Amino acid sequence: MLRSGRAGAGTGRVKAAGAVMIGWVALLWVLLGVDEATGESLNTLGITPRRPGELLDIIPAAFLHGGVAHLLSNTFPLLVLGFLVALGGLRRFFGIVLTITVVSGLGVWLTAPANSVTIGASGVIFGLLAFLVITGFVNRRAWEVVLGLVILAVYGSILLGALPGNPGVSWQAHAFGLVGGVLAAFLFRRERRPRPGTGSLPPGL
Repeated sequence: MLRSGRAGAGTGRVKAAGAVMIGWVALLWVLLGVDEATGESLNTLGITPRRPGELLDIIPAAFLHGGVAHLLSNTFPLLVLGFLVALGGLRRFFGIVLTITVVSGLGVWLTAPANSVTIGASGVIFGLLAFLVITGFVNRRAWEVVLGLVILAVYGSILLGALPGNPGVSWQAHAFGLVGGVLAAFLFRRERRPRPGTGSLPPGL
């Protein structure tokens, strides 16, 4: 019965993580459709740096994209990386994503070129990648380290997007997304549970 209960809980997490990520990506496509149908009216919610009122756009900017090609390039990595992180629990997942989004958005607001407008989920993607790569070392769990290294081997090439030099690409969102992912790995670290019989000895013994 115990094994059956654990298997059921595991299946429930997989379904919940899948549903959340499919819903998230579907929302991004709906928003893109609305944006294009209204003459890119939603792009006013992008981040323009160092204007106090633009701080309110840090969250919505991560849900908007500059066309089909932009969103297509983000869809698959967001689905995969987000799903893997969401398997750890949805409440924790939302906290991780919020941390990454805020850090990435603030970084853009502080450092992006004047009068630029930044939109897109790529900062979140970079943050999820950083979180998955580093969290195993933070939690000291071997299987998470192995998973992180596999993910790094598959997606590591996108890290070049965190370097300046690509016109029209917000390296600031990418770089600060990485910072947000590392920060989230420490903020949402999992404490290791002591094995039975290996707890600390009482004082004096």
